[in-house]
Parts: sequence; C-alpha cells; structure tokens
Amino acid sequence: MASVLAQVVPESVSSEPVSDSSAVAVKVTDPDSVKVEKAPADSVKKGGLLDALFPVESDEMISKGHVYAGATLSLIQANTEDDALNILIGDVYEAYGYTFTVEAFGGYFFRDAMAIGLRAGYSRTWFDVDFSILEDLLDVKEHRKYVSNGFFVQPLLKNYLKVLDSRLFYLFNETSIMVEYSYGISQTDNGEDMKKTRNRGWSIEAGINPGICVMVLNRIAFETSVGLLGLSSSIIDVEENNETKSRVVYNVVNFTINLLALKFSLVTFF
Repeated sequence: MASVLAQVVPESVSSEPVSDSSAVAVKVTDPDSVKVEKAPADSVKKGGLLDALFPVESDEMISKGHVYAGATLSLIQANTEDDALNILIGDVYEAYGYTFTVEAFGGYFFRDAMAIGLRAGYSRTWFDVDFSILEDLLDVKEHRKYVSNGFFVQPLLKNYLKVLDSRLFYLFNETSIMVEYSYGISQTDNGEDMKKTRNRGWSIEAGINPGICVMVLNRIAFETSVGLLGLSSSIIDVEENNETKSRVVYNVVNFTINLLALKFSLVTFF
C-alpha cells in the first residue's frame, strides 16, 4: 500500500491554521497504525570511557556503604656473592641489607566504586657493607653499618573501575598523600677512625598507584598495585660525631614505573 505523508495536530489545539514549524511529520504505512520517524543515527551522542563501564549493583562489595580493610607486608633483601662488586668509584667486597615494611589500611565507600581511606605503617632499613674507594689510587677501605626506622600515615582516595560485567575482577587507582617521620644512624670504620652520623627527617609524598583487584572469596580480595607518579619533598637534619650539624632539603619528581616494587595486599570487605 502506498505511503501517505500527513500532518497530525493534537485535538486540544484550536482549529486555527497550524504553522509548518509546529507540525509533526509522520509516515503512514497502514490506515490502522501510525509510526513516528526516528531521529538520524548521527544525532545520537556517544559516551566516553566512563560511560562504557558496567554499573555497580547495590549488593556488590564496592557499592556505597561498604567498608574495606587489610594489611600489606613487603621485604626487599639484597646481598653480594663471593666476587667483589665493582662500582664507579670502588669495589664492594661484602654487603647485606634489607628494607621491611608493614602497614594497615581501611576505607569507606561514600559512593559506588569510590572510597576514602587511610594507611598507616612502619618501615625499617638495615645494611652492613665492606667496600673500598679508589683502590688503585687511595686504597681506602671502610666498613659501614646503617639502620633507620620510619613511621608514616597516608590519607587516600580510591576509585574502582568495573570494566567487565563480573564481580570477580576490577581495576582501581589510589591517589594518596603520605607524611613520614624517620630517624637513623650510620657508622663508618676505616681501621683508624670511626665516624657516626645521625639523621632525622620529615618527608611528604603525593602519588598515583593503579592496580588490579581480584575477588578470591565472597568478601576477600587480592590486590596488587604499582607506583606510576610520585612527587616528594624531604627535610633531613644530619649530625656528625655530635659535633657538626647540617640540614638537607630536596625535592623529587618521579615518572618511572618500578615493576620490581609491586605492592601485594589482602583485602577484606564488610
């Protein structure tokens, strides 16, 4: 049956002539049915990356009102082999050291997939080194020991991204500001003189840490993250042999990704 193009005017409108701008164009293909033409596909707005994410359901662990908590342990340990390690200004004959960090964290989801939280922890660094400086010219050999302790608090904002229609896998990013206080002592002995250096300092660091969250049980997840960007500023007071004192101030901008310094955490949701 041939198509008919007509003008449809609401019944509540008076019988006065209707202008072309107020008329609604319809395509009649059947006397018993009227279909309004759809807008062209080009006029439909397309969403960005966030619009492509799957919605968070009310009973998911990352939905509004839930709480998460967990702990992180990390240990970096290093030691030399039997052969001397050649460095730019000398040789390291024997060395052993470690950095140990323990921290607890928690947060509250004030909206779906977004939480505000806090980290707090303790770190300890210790190393013992036998080395020589410019052995061919000066033949200076020293034995050095160093130990330091640090305490830090770290407010954070954590947002999860539901990129798959699944409750087992999420991406996330953690934006944080860390404030740390540390103190340490270094002792150097060359066989004749012994020097002791004490240091105390404050540092503040802002960082961005993206990662992956995998739910291994109903309320327990395994998370790993890596530092992507860090801005830090430190003030350190140094005292040598209880005689001389100095202050060191430095700022660091770090854009590198250290895949050997991944953080692994076990997280519980409530």
